[in-house]
Amino acid sequence: MAMDVVDLRSDTVTRPTAAMREAMLSAAVGDDVYGEDPTVNALQQRLADDLGFDAGLFVPSGTQSNLLALLSHCERGDEYLVGMDAHTYKFEGGGAAVLGSIQPQPIVQDEDGSLPLARIEAAIKPVDPHFARTRLLALENTWHGRPLPLDYLRAAHDTARAHSLGLHLDGARLFNAAVACAVPARDIARHFDTVSICLSKGLGAPVGSVLLGSHALIDKARRWRKVCGGGWRQAGMLAAAGMHALDHHVARLADDHRRAAYLAGRLREIAGVQLLGQYTNMVFVDVPAERLRELDVHLREAGIRISIGYLSTLRLVTHLDVDDDGIERTAAAFHAFFARRG
Repeated sequence: MAMDVVDLRSDTVTRPTAAMREAMLSAAVGDDVYGEDPTVNALQQRLADDLGFDAGLFVPSGTQSNLLALLSHCERGDEYLVGMDAHTYKFEGGGAAVLGSIQPQPIVQDEDGSLPLARIEAAIKPVDPHFARTRLLALENTWHGRPLPLDYLRAAHDTARAHSLGLHLDGARLFNAAVACAVPARDIARHFDTVSICLSKGLGAPVGSVLLGSHALIDKARRWRKVCGGGWRQAGMLAAAGMHALDHHVARLADDHRRAAYLAGRLREIAGVQLLGQYTNMVFVDVPAERLRELDVHLREAGIRISIGYLSTLRLVTHLDVDDDGIERTAAAFHAFFARRG
């Protein structure tokens, strides 16, 4: 029998559970472009109600959700303030600039992922024809697994409002942040005008994100979704997976955090592995660069997959498809590799 693979590359690799598949199979559906899919409508309204917004928009991906938010907040020649290593700036294909003529103004982040308030204020442009018009502050929570401090969110909100800026949250892993901070997700979302929620990472749905905001902003986002080719028809089967995830997969994120902390402790013991940190469901380690390829082969032979690129820093991500046995197997494989070649 083939060995089960322990896949720690990302929490995007999760597969729908049997119960989620059943929910998808029995979902009521309609044409969402006409606004007639009852399950899509229920998912959108549920998240809006839960997180304190007027409306929501179900879209195929987190990248599209963030893009629609930027297009809805900003016009051509506007700019948004964003972290230098934020997903919306660094890993989304430059979509705001390419499709919206919106200029990003990157700001160097602190170690905890926050954008220092003094740097935010210094980056805001004066009203002058020489400059792009600063319209929006975009934050990310979690950032590389780090939940932003709650007091920082309040302060960032107050700073943005003092300068008449809108606020957008890339909350791809918002529920990880809420679980880690032991607060309802609404307590984080309330500081923002729009929030993007990903259903296909730790929550385990196969696809989809929801953008939340006011009726006016979501109406704009719906039009931009169509322009970007994101209108879909009987999407209720996918929305049903998201509903199931919200019902059954939020509280269990604490299990992913616990397993990540345990794995970090086991890897800390190994000579040749430098533990850089563990935050929510992510573990960061540094290994000798010259051993990367050999380590990759060794782990694959043990039925373990991790993302190995050209950098010696590795990110290991726990999720609902990784159980306690998978964590033990991973720790044992690392121990065996460095014991034989140490």
